[in-house]
Amino acid sequence: MIDIKTMTILVVDDMKSMRLTLRKMLRNLEIGKELLFADSGKSGLNALKSSSCDLLIVDWNMPEMNGSQMLARLRQDKSVRDIPVIIVTAENERDIVSEAAEHEVDGYLLKPLTLAALDTKIKSVVEANNSPEKAKIHLVEARACEEAGNIEAAIDETRKALGFKPNASRILRKLGLLYLEIKKTDIGEKCLQKAVAVNRQDTISRSHLAALYINRRNFKQAAQIYMEILTLSTRYFDSAVNLGETLLVNGFRNEGRVLFSRIMSKSRSNRVLQERIIDLCLENQEYEFVAEIVTQAIKENPANIDLLYKAGTIYLETGDQGKALECFVKVDDNRRGDVRTKLQIAKIHLNNKRILQADDYLNRILRVEPSNKEALDLRRQL
Repeated sequence: MIDIKTMTILVVDDMKSMRLTLRKMLRNLEIGKELLFADSGKSGLNALKSSSCDLLIVDWNMPEMNGSQMLARLRQDKSVRDIPVIIVTAENERDIVSEAAEHEVDGYLLKPLTLAALDTKIKSVVEANNSPEKAKIHLVEARACEEAGNIEAAIDETRKALGFKPNASRILRKLGLLYLEIKKTDIGEKCLQKAVAVNRQDTISRSHLAALYINRRNFKQAAQIYMEILTLSTRYFDSAVNLGETLLVNGFRNEGRVLFSRIMSKSRSNRVLQERIIDLCLENQEYEFVAEIVTQAIKENPANIDLLYKAGTIYLETGDQGKALECFVKVDDNRRGDVRTKLQIAKIHLNNKRILQADDYLNRILRVEPSNKEALDLRRQL
């Protein structure tokens, strides 16, 4: 049992001002006797090794180890995994709710905090801990059975929990995963499908369903699931890109293109991810499609010289030498000593019988590298 006035609270936040604000608010509310503070997820975990805490208040967005990473570690440690946690965030609510569900967070608060919101949330979390619902009691027992290797008993306890909360997507998801563990995939699939049906925001159950469909090589259905996931969350880009590659490799090229288009539209600020998609499309000879997406990417990132060079090579593959030349000339303007780019420009001029222009670029190359074999071979063709 937690006593709201005498409990120990650990506040984890990288901002000193926020830690001081929370201390003042908790003192004003007369909540907690001992207050501990940590400035990162890592230091928060270290604090738990030496101090017994009744409640954690954790900021979600921290450097070094953020709230999500801290909670993932916390829930794996049997000695501290059942400590109730409230997260504090200013991030996009939809993604935070998704992660909170994954790590079984007890509650969350959005910044800027108010005394009333903090008071209400702490009291509700403490009450839920002191007087757990019957469903939670069965879930704790199910976890113990699962850890002991008795999956059938874990399923039985989870079904009992579901009896008290038949529309709880988290319980339905857990039941589905237990059935998958004992290879009863049809029942597991139905449980996961129902979890999605009762909670349209449940991206976690969707990701498990998609993994099931990928294992069955039902790639079209997996792609459809990921299209739904990407409308709900930005946390699954990497796995969506992996699926897109799988679709291309296995001949589901249209599905792969559609999935990549959705990822590109949702990840406009993620240059690394977008360039990875472009590279995958090039590797799988999707030249026409990659030309479309690279054109858009250049509009959004005109200063990205590496992307411009890549675009030039793509336009060459699609036969658009005019656009290729335009890209290479812009690269050359920014990289005067780049022999590779000058060779591309010289080849295009030579292919189009612009002898003087080709000769000019070949001379530029040979002034830098007099023995450049490719430039010398092209010179002999003039």
